[in-house]
Amino acid sequence: MPRFIHMDIAADDPERAVEFYAKVFGWQARKLEESEPYWLIRATSSEGSDSAVGTGVAKRREPWQTVTPTIDVPSADEYASRIETEGGSIIQAKTLIPGIGYLVSFKDTEGNVFAILEPVPSNPFADK
Repeated sequence: MPRFIHMDIAADDPERAVEFYAKVFGWQARKLEESEPYWLIRATSSEGSDSAVGTGVAKRREPWQTVTPTIDVPSADEYASRIETEGGSIIQAKTLIPGIGYLVSFKDTEGNVFAILEPVPSNPFADK
């Protein structure tokens, strides 16, 4: 069953945002150098366990980008079709994120923004 797996935080200044979360919550960040810089956040509890939901910070590129919860799905195409059939709208078409998967951003019937992700087999974060 699809579940929340990731949360993307859009920021005008990602480095400033990462520093903010580190100072306020003690979260650690690791910068990835892909086509555009992206920071993976590691939120670890006092017991040493990681948060169940991954988090990342990226540069805001579109006005609709704020915090985007991401849901894993077995097929981005199938779920994008379901979204549109049920009255939602696709706002960013299926895009391959190398090593991660196929991402589609959408609005639900209430105007809330979410994303769906079909992980690729090489995704190190996907359930095996």
